[in-house]
Amino acid sequence: MELLKSPEVIGQLAIGLFIAIVFLQSGIDKVIDWKGNLSWLQGHFKDSILSGIVSPMLAIVTIAEIVTGLFAVCGVVCLVWCQDASCIQYSVALGLLSLLMLIFGQRIAKDYDGAKTIAIYFGVLLVSLLLF
Repeated sequence: MELLKSPEVIGQLAIGLFIAIVFLQSGIDKVIDWKGNLSWLQGHFKDSILSGIVSPMLAIVTIAEIVTGLFAVCGVVCLVWCQDASCIQYSVALGLLSLLMLIFGQRIAKDYDGAKTIAIYFGVLLVSLLLF
């Protein structure tokens, strides 16, 4: 438990857990309710240049979110066992990439409120980089 006496390590663990929760929940939800998510997104993008590629976009975002979350879980384990935070740092980078994909879609669909929400998560991840 000596590890938990460092504010830097506590922050890194919190970031890893935050990313794991956010991205795994989102990715797993997309897998479990694929048809519902696809249907909603097809309506969301029906009047945009992305209307014909919703299904592959959903697959790419789903994979990116799950990989991001898994890197975070591995990072938490590595940090606790090996005192190595590099996988959490990679999960931050992957999370930023995932969020860039999502915000691109929201802006194309002209869903500015949705884009604002993603921007908040993006800001959290950008600030998280300061702990690495």
